[in-house]
Amino acid sequence: MVSVESMPGNFGRIAAQTAKQVILQRIREAERDALYNAYAEREGEIVSGTVHKVDPHQVTLTLGKAEAYLPRNEQIPTEHYREGQRLRAYVAAVNKTSRGPQIVVSRTHRTMLRRLLEVEVPEIYNGTVEIKSIAREAGYRSKVAVAALQEGVDPVGSCVGMRGTRIQNIVNELSGEKIDVVQWNPDLSFFIANSLSPARVMNVVLNDDHGKTAVVVVPDKQLSLAIGKEGQNARLAAKLTGWRIDIKSAGEAIAETLQKVKENDAIRERMVDKTEIFNVAASILAEKPPIEFNEGELSLLSEAIEAVNLAEMAIVRERKAEAEAARKAAQAVDILAEAEAILAATPAPEEAEVVDETAPEIQPAEAEEAEVVDETAPEAAVGVEAVTQQVEEILEQAEAILEGEVEAEPVTETEPEVETEVEPEVEFETDVPEGWKEDYELDDDSRERDLEKKKARQKKRRLVYDERLGEVVAERRRKQSRRTDDWYELDDDDDF
Repeated sequence: MVSVESMPGNFGRIAAQTAKQVILQRIREAERDALYNAYAEREGEIVSGTVHKVDPHQVTLTLGKAEAYLPRNEQIPTEHYREGQRLRAYVAAVNKTSRGPQIVVSRTHRTMLRRLLEVEVPEIYNGTVEIKSIAREAGYRSKVAVAALQEGVDPVGSCVGMRGTRIQNIVNELSGEKIDVVQWNPDLSFFIANSLSPARVMNVVLNDDHGKTAVVVVPDKQLSLAIGKEGQNARLAAKLTGWRIDIKSAGEAIAETLQKVKENDAIRERMVDKTEIFNVAASILAEKPPIEFNEGELSLLSEAIEAVNLAEMAIVRERKAEAEAARKAAQAVDILAEAEAILAATPAPEEAEVVDETAPEIQPAEAEEAEVVDETAPEAAVGVEAVTQQVEEILEQAEAILEGEVEAEPVTETEPEVETEVEPEVEFETDVPEGWKEDYELDDDSRERDLEKKKARQKKRRLVYDERLGEVVAERRRKQSRRTDDWYELDDDDDF
């Protein structure tokens, strides 16, 4: 590279100032783009900054060369910020503006809790422990479901740490927010029971027919603990599991169970071998208030509640199976009815000959000439064979549906196809005298007028078969009158 110094003749003070401003502007734009690219890659991560300015609607953080904004709705309600305070926040969005990148951070995002756990817990960062789901109410309480991907690893103990040191660092960072770490389980009943920690759960009944709803039974002593302050514990458990949770006390649940056994004959028949358990449960409920139940009594009540729940589920499954069998039987009956309708609508081979009752009587002398050979008989026979084969297939399908081998499909009624006779198109030729042939070809307007007249004549005529005359005749459209129909009068002048 060779540098040569050059000074243009018209390069004055104004031109030099303009060149300087353009160069500085391009440098500032390049710095903004580099800054935007640097923080756009860090979107979804945690950054550390210093509180620069506190406004009623937002807090401004200094992140080295850039500034970040913490909006009011992304601030933890229990926190109070002051200038010069060191703060960690989650980068929620990075927007590109004319003044540089606009960085929006958050302290309430649930992913911030995930990133803090990855920083504080090496097992989560390495992938030994996986975070399944997070439910958070920023500033008050959070629940985290974790699962171990390696045998012999305690996921809850890894997150809590020795004497709670790991989880305590996260609690201090979030200004005293309580964090419950529960173990994830592929079985929804156990997972829902764990999500209501620290409350103890006796029974869980899942009902997926009318939405994801779980009925949870807890001891009367721990009913308020399971619900939480203003329903916070139950609400977070529902967010964590994705199921709607209804919590019942043991006394209420056992009373409903005994009532079901007493009133429902189907359940009572299934519980014949467990009558003693229900008698003991009734005596326990009558002797002392539910809040004074001990561990042994709660275990017996839990067994009784579980037995009735299983019986109800079995009854529901049997009723569904019966309804499905009835539906398949009705489907088979519909198929048989369809087969009978096909057989009834199909003429026999000997009935293929059509007798015209309106024809005049044939004299004996003309009997030999009037004899008509029915050429459609073989075709009718073939059609009957095809219909018979179709009916056999339908019957086989019905038998398969009744036996349960084939899943029944809804029968859709189809309208029979109606064959329409297509009338032959008639081409009309326009005769042109020899003397006018050249002028006709040269005159485009005349040719177009002739074509329009030709189309008009074609629209006013149609060909029909006259049974009286035994030939095809033309009908001409006339002006509609009060006495006659829209169509037609015979056109005897045209020769077709």
